[in-house]
Amino acid sequence: MDLPVPLPLAPMLAKAVADVPEPDSVAGGLAYEPKWDGFRALILRDGDELELASRGSKSLTRYFPELREPLLDLLPDKGVLDAEIVVRTGEPGAERLHWEALSQRIHPAESRIRKLSVETPAEVIAFDLVAVGDESLLDVEFATRRSRLEDVFAHRSTGSPVHLTRTTRDADEARDWFTRFEGAGLDGVVAKPLTGVYSPGKRTMLKIKHKRTAEAVLVGYRVHKSGQGVGSLLLGLYSDEGRLFNVGGISAFTAARRLELIDELEPLVVRDDGGEVVHAETDRSRFSSSKDVSFVPLRPERVVEVAFDQLEGMRFRHAVTFLRWRPDREPQSCTLGQTDVAPAYDLGEVLTA
Repeated sequence: MDLPVPLPLAPMLAKAVADVPEPDSVAGGLAYEPKWDGFRALILRDGDELELASRGSKSLTRYFPELREPLLDLLPDKGVLDAEIVVRTGEPGAERLHWEALSQRIHPAESRIRKLSVETPAEVIAFDLVAVGDESLLDVEFATRRSRLEDVFAHRSTGSPVHLTRTTRDADEARDWFTRFEGAGLDGVVAKPLTGVYSPGKRTMLKIKHKRTAEAVLVGYRVHKSGQGVGSLLLGLYSDEGRLFNVGGISAFTAARRLELIDELEPLVVRDDGGEVVHAETDRSRFSSSKDVSFVPLRPERVVEVAFDQLEGMRFRHAVTFLRWRPDREPQSCTLGQTDVAPAYDLGEVLTA
């Protein structure tokens, strides 16, 4: 591609802060946007060439064939758009983002890609313009880039799956979005310096994400890929009927701590009458059919407190963070009901500015 920005291009990133900052906390002020929870993508166009590049510069283009024509219809002949690819679920008036359906779109089989492009079509949420025509906007302040982006969307076709994200300069409105839009599956709020330039790979934006804590039961561990120590701890929560569900895991441990955990958890390992570790596997899917999903099962006696952002269905949406062991908690008290769920909010309302 012949574009006015260096390729491959890393997207601009954000650093986490605890609360929505006031506009005057940054020189020049801030703009606020909803934080979308999907696949970050730089969308590059040069004539008939169209590429969807992931945050790590891997191509996502083949997985979302349904986006090609709408993007070609909207974008100028040359340009670079910073955006998020999402999938929605639910009936009109009660829709929300669906992370699991989005993750299933990454599939090696062309036939499956085509099928899912119809069954769970993706959409694009645009929030920045990096280049247009032969002009690079890398050194242009965000307020101007946003205005140029709005010019592009002035020609958006009705019903297009390519959307322009909302924006506000009102911190109170952003705080309202932070609370209300979570019910539609959004991840929080992003604050952007109005006078900031586009800085590839640098954390010059601010993000405010939902954070919660919960107590979960330790149900097993996987051995680290190196063969030494614990790779990840597997967690469970009980349903109201007393069934223990696998809800996710913790994997961020130092090499030394991974080895310590092997000895620390040894008394809880489930063994058969011959003293051998009982074979156990997590549920398989078409994505893990060729992977090793085995784990070392542990008696569900130990409780751990974790930090997480959202519980989607019966699983933590993303990896959780270890906080501390909770020897004072009974495993049976670790229920799905302990985690609060945001009141439902229609995704269609979020997308209608």
